Amino acid sequence: QVQVAESGGGLVQPGGSLRLSCTASGVTFDDYTMGWFRQAPGKEREVVSCISWSGGNTLYADSVEGRFTISRDNAKNTLYLQMNSLKPEDTAMYYCAIDRGSCHETWARGDFDYWGQGTQVTVSS
Repeated sequence: QVQVAESGGGLVQPGGSLRLSCTASGVTFDDYTMGWFRQAPGKEREVVSCISWSGGNTLYADSVEGRFTISRDNAKNTLYLQMNSLKPEDTAMYYCAIDRGSCHETWARGDFDYWGQGTQVTVSS
């Protein structure tokens, strides 16, 4: 059974930083593309970033490019999303996700095979 679990969300002021973490079990972690998507109330789901199994290929949404950094530690079966210079419009539920396709295939589909329950990120003064 595949299980994905996120942590690290919270309340932060505009301009602040947060680091999200994600672990996955029930899969061979380094066989899979990993990524993050977010969804705010009343808005469509947005894929924020993805990273290839090796970590050598990453993609970012234009809305977060230059502010967010995705990384993974396959030895620890952990995915990270470092979020800097946060803006109120970054407020959303953030989901960690995994996929059997490549990062580019996943990005084109805008969907993943498995995802977690999400962690809330709120950017507000």
